[in-house]
Amino acid sequence: MKKSRSELWQILRENVSGEVLLKHCLAVEIAMRAYAARFGEDVEYWGAVGLLHDIDFEQYPEEHPDHAADILSSYGFDQQFVTDVISHARDWEQERTLLQKTLLAVDEMTGFIIACALVRPDKSLDNLEVKSVVKKMKDKAFARAVNRETLVASAQAMGVEMNDHIDFITRALAQAVKAPEYSEISLVS
Repeated sequence: MKKSRSELWQILRENVSGEVLLKHCLAVEIAMRAYAARFGEDVEYWGAVGLLHDIDFEQYPEEHPDHAADILSSYGFDQQFVTDVISHARDWEQERTLLQKTLLAVDEMTGFIIACALVRPDKSLDNLEVKSVVKKMKDKAFARAVNRETLVASAQAMGVEMNDHIDFITRALAQAVKAPEYSEISLVS
């Protein structure tokens, strides 16, 4: 899977047009890259998995991620890449690798953190505190579609304490929104 970041972005854009889903895919890419660096793993590979993890969601929301394999294979991605992408399904029955655990752990958490930032007056990730995110996690009416059990269990499966997980992702997102490579779309607008 030797594809450039711009090629990966083009592949995503060929399959996803909705701005909300594009923002989500970028956020997951950012978090995956950050965790790959933290764990001493392949930043480019982990980022690619994060960026393309929802490649079939817009076309097949009820069957996601069942169609990801066909879509990714058509672009020449190998079976390991496909497996890594589809492993974020909540009903995945196989033992997850560290990458796969991380993908599951950052998938909904990135969206939850961004939702927390968006309800703030300044809509900024820079000033978002862990305690604010934790408080919103307890509010069942806030971002109701986000499964709190998955947020907690997936961080535990990674071996990362929840407050550290929230802080790490928030800081990664806040730093990335200022980087030129993420100028394609604003995460917090």
